[in-house]
Amino acid sequence: MVKRVTGADRRGGNLPGAGQGVYAISVAAELAGVGVQTLRLYEQYGLVTPARSSGGTRRYSHDDLARLHRITELTGQGIPLTAIGRILELEDANTTLRDANAALTTERDRLRDHGSSQR
Repeated sequence: MVKRVTGADRRGGNLPGAGQGVYAISVAAELAGVGVQTLRLYEQYGLVTPARSSGGTRRYSHDDLARLHRITELTGQGIPLTAIGRILELEDANTTLRDANAALTTERDRLRDHGSSQR
């Protein structure tokens, strides 16, 4: 079930997470500056995969909107949707690798600190 964001939630710090679907397709289209049919086309190409409510309604998250802005930026440069799909895959893989590298660096530093305190 999709949680409805209320004014109290916005003020009280109980905001939805960046990946939680809260925007209906019409709102997401307006925020992204594209048409509803364009969003459906992007979904068909696998460029964005919005969450679905229990009734099957698409719900876009803040992360989805950021991705839509990136897609819009790339289409504005004349890049075909199939190529955009590959670019997004590579960017996602790069982000995953950077996160893993940062975690390994943190673990290495922790082990070094622990090792030097044992001496």
